[in-house]
Amino acid sequence: MTGVPVTVRVQRQDFDLAAEVQALSTGRHDIGAVVTFSGLCRDEAGSLSALELEHYPGMAEAEITRICKEAVTRFGLQAVCAIHRHGKILPGENIVLVVTASPHRQAAFDGANFIMDFLKTSAPFWKKEHAVDGKERGWVSAKDEDDSARDRWSNTKD
Repeated sequence: MTGVPVTVRVQRQDFDLAAEVQALSTGRHDIGAVVTFSGLCRDEAGSLSALELEHYPGMAEAEITRICKEAVTRFGLQAVCAIHRHGKILPGENIVLVVTASPHRQAAFDGANFIMDFLKTSAPFWKKEHAVDGKERGWVSAKDEDDSARDRWSNTKD
């Protein structure tokens, strides 16, 4: 894992997926696969006007970095970028980006899945939904399926 670039940012502003992939892969002739996951805000069938994300500053970055480094070690990744936004995000806007690079595609896919499964359950973020009618729907509860997705990794070796 020594020397493997791991970029983690928690930011209010949007990100450019193509620019992040280019920054991660330019000049890298050892990379055979780059996998990206971009999570977007849904409008929940037209009922959601915005999703508000809060985080624990410092701790969120540290936890995402820990998750990414674990993925590097576990899957032999050669580079990782993880960006998570906070603040009020409108439907169609980016929320999260995970980019993984490895010599072969399966490691890059598995690494990206691993990072997202743990990011959703372990990183200190809270979501509040805002309805189109102007009402706050309140904080979104954790989902059992997210825990199940995370837990499947404890049953696999790589």
